[in-house]
Amino acid sequence: MHRLLSLIGLALFVVAISLPQADAAEHKRELAKATPHRTVAKRKVSRTIAVGPRKAAIHARVGRVAVQTVSLPPSFGQIAGLHGAPDTLALKSSVALVIDQDTNEVLFSKNDQAVLPIASLTKLMTGLVLTEAQLPMHELITISQADVDTEKGSSSRLKVGTTLSRGELMHLALMSSENRAAHALARSYPGGVPVFVGLMNAKARLIGMNDTNYVEPTGLSSKNQSSARDLAKLVNVAHGDPILRELTTSPDYQVAVGRRMLQYNNTNRLVKNPSWEIGLQKTGYISEAGRCLVMQTKVAGRKLIMVFLDSAGKLSRLGDAERVRRWVESIPAKVVAVPQARLQNAENLLG
Repeated sequence: MHRLLSLIGLALFVVAISLPQADAAEHKRELAKATPHRTVAKRKVSRTIAVGPRKAAIHARVGRVAVQTVSLPPSFGQIAGLHGAPDTLALKSSVALVIDQDTNEVLFSKNDQAVLPIASLTKLMTGLVLTEAQLPMHELITISQADVDTEKGSSSRLKVGTTLSRGELMHLALMSSENRAAHALARSYPGGVPVFVGLMNAKARLIGMNDTNYVEPTGLSSKNQSSARDLAKLVNVAHGDPILRELTTSPDYQVAVGRRMLQYNNTNRLVKNPSWEIGLQKTGYISEAGRCLVMQTKVAGRKLIMVFLDSAGKLSRLGDAERVRRWVESIPAKVVAVPQARLQNAENLLG
C-alpha cells in the first residue's frame, strides 16, 4: 500500500510541475485540439494535460506509473538553425531586435533579417487597418461559422451567434488575441476578408515592410510572415495610434454575452508589472512561430522598440525582455555599447 501511494504521489508530482501558466492564450488555443478529453476509469486514471511550446501533452496513469511525451513539430526558426546563433545576452528567442525609437539606433540585434511566421503579431496590422478605416465602433457584428478556425482547430469563448460591437471585438483581438474576434472584424469589413487582407499588405508596403506577407487577419496561418526589422516599423507606426496603445495595453476587459459576463485578460503579463512602462505590445504563438512578443516601452529614460521572435519557452520571451531591460539600464548615460561587434546601426530603420 505504501508503495502504491508513493507511485501515485510521483505521478501527481510529474503532472503538477508540468502544468502551464494561464497567461498564454494563444498556446491554449493551439493545444485545445490536442487535449480534447479527460477520462476516468476504475483503477486507472488517464489525464491529458497541455504543457510547454515544444511538448504536446503528458499522459499520466495512476496505478501503473507511466509518463509519455509527444513533441510538437519544430518551429521554422529551429529548422533554420537560428537558435544556434550566439548572443552576449543569452536570449532564448532566436530573433531579437532592440531600437531606440527616437534615434533609430540599433541597440541589440540577433537574426533581425530572418523572415519567420509571426502568429498573432498579425493582429497589430489588423488593428491598424481598422483604426485607419474609421468604421463605427458601436456597430454590432455577429460571430458566424465563417469565423471558426479551420487552420489550427483552436477553441474560442465566442460562440457562433455571439453579437458584440466592433469596438468590443477589437479590444478582445488586440488585448487577449481572440481569433474569432479578429476574423469577424475582417469579414465584416466592406469587401470582406480578401479586401481586408489586401489592405494589410498594402499598408505593409507603404510603411516599408518589404519582407512581410499576410494571408489572413488572425495569425493562425504560418504563411503570415515578417522580419524583426519590419515588425519594428509596424510597432513604430502603431504606437502613434492612441486606440491601439490603449487596447493593447489594457490589463483586462469584460464583455456581456447574453446573461453572462466574460472576463478576458491581457496575454502579456508585463502590462500589470509596475516596473514596466509599456506604450504598446502584442504577443503571438503558433507552433511554427514559437513564442513572439513586440513592445514599445520606456527604459532608463529611453523610448525603445523591442521585438522577440521564436522564443523556445512559455515564459522565455518575457525573460528576454527583462534581460534586455537590465542591460539597457546598465548602459552609462549617453553611451551605447552594441553587444555584438559586427552590428552596425541601420540607416532610417524605422523611417
